[in-house]
This record gives sequence, structure tokens and C-alpha cells, in this order.
Amino acid sequence: MGEARRAVTVEDGTTISYSVFDGADPAVVILHGLAGSGREFIPTAHALAPRRVLLIDQRGHGLSTRMPAEVSRAAFVNDVARVIEAEGAQPVDLIGQSMGAHTALLVAAAHPDLVNRLVLLEGNEGGGSAEEHAALGDYFRSWETPFSSREEARELLGGGPLARAWAADLEEREDGLYPRFAADVMVRAISEVAVPRWSEWESITTPTLVVYADGGMFTEGQKAEFVARGKNAKRADLTGATHDAHLDAFDQWSAALRGFLIAR
Repeated sequence: MGEARRAVTVEDGTTISYSVFDGADPAVVILHGLAGSGREFIPTAHALAPRRVLLIDQRGHGLSTRMPAEVSRAAFVNDVARVIEAEGAQPVDLIGQSMGAHTALLVAAAHPDLVNRLVLLEGNEGGGSAEEHAALGDYFRSWETPFSSREEARELLGGGPLARAWAADLEEREDGLYPRFAADVMVRAISEVAVPRWSEWESITTPTLVVYADGGMFTEGQKAEFVARGKNAKRADLTGATHDAHLDAFDQWSAALRGFLIAR
């Protein structure tokens, strides 16, 4: 499964970097969550063979522009549309996790012609308080950078699957290893997700799989309401999993994906 790194520069000058894994169309486009990158989903890309898979580093993340001037939801949506169009891949199957799920939802609402099927992992209509978002920024600023090694980073960040993913994605500089994102940009980006987007969600008629983890960030009431208000949504639940279920419940996650996107 060959991999190529590509990039597009969008109207505001932001460069969006992404990986393409060769395969058959329709392509699958995957969007990571806050402070992540497409690298987290390389195992998912392999699990979706023989499909073509695009892993996008959303603006402010990974190898895309680190300090974009614009972090509105509309800017994130436009980035995804530009990548899909640049690849001549439409319509695609679109997957997003957490903030990436929110982006994917808005892409499907704004560009229904670009999205064939939609998968939302640990996502909803939006929300979160200013206090919660500020606390995230404080957490990212607390990282004792630069890290001297990826092993040290994994240990200091908690040692779990998410810590391993963050450590694997660190940028190597002369004096050590640094995250590929800026805390202030993360706060600005997630703050834009605070406004609930029920009207967009309720407008989507694209077949949608909503995937939740039993140890994720949403209550049962929130899960049930979100799925019930979807026009064409069905739900899958992963057990023994967290908000980052693509990392810590991979077998269940990949089976649910393949059942929805491939075994048809």
C-alpha cells in the first residue's frame, strides 16, 4: 500500500498537508481530533485496504501550517473540500474523530455532493465551555518541552495509547522534541466548536455511522439524542474504549468501519 505526501495551499495562504495511501475509489478521507494528526490513523488506513485513503493534517496540526491566521469552522471545512477536489476524489467516504468528527459533520452539511458516507467517532453537534477550553490550553502549556526522547515523552504524558501517539508525532529539532501544534492555536480552534450545530446535523441525509466508546466523553443521553436527531444515522458502540477508541479499541473500531464502508 504505497503512501505519498501531498499538500494544497488554500485561499488564505494556509498549507494543508496530507498523506495518500494508494487504492481503489471511492476514496476515504480521515480527520483527526484536536492536537492530533493524520499519523494516528495510519493503522486505520491499512485496515481499509484496498481503498484509497487520505489522512489530512487539519490546519494548525501536524505538517500543515502551524500558526494559521484563521481557525473558524468554515476554514476547516473549506480545507477539507479543497483537498478532496484537488485529489479528484469526490464523492468520498468521510471519517472524523472528536473535533475531526465535528469538521466532518460540517463538511457533509455544506458539501453533500462531496460525501458519499459519513463516520463520526466520538463526535457530536458541538459544545464545551470556555473554562474547559482554557484548561486544555493550560494542559498543553504544562508539557515540559523539549522532550529529550520519545520514551521520555510517552512517560511524562501518561504512557497510554494517546501519549504514545503524541510521542510518535513529535517534531525533532536540534535541542529536542516538540509538539507539532501551538497551545494557543488549539484553544482558539476548539473554542469555535462550542456553538452547537444542530441545524447542520439535522440537514444531513448522507448515510452515517455514529461510533461511541463506553468510556468516552459523552453521556448516554447525549449519545441517544444526537443519533435520534440524525436523518440517516445508525449507532455502533465500542466496549473497553475511551474517547480515542481508534487507538485503544482498534480491532472493534476497524471492524465497525469495514462493516459500514467495505462489507456492502
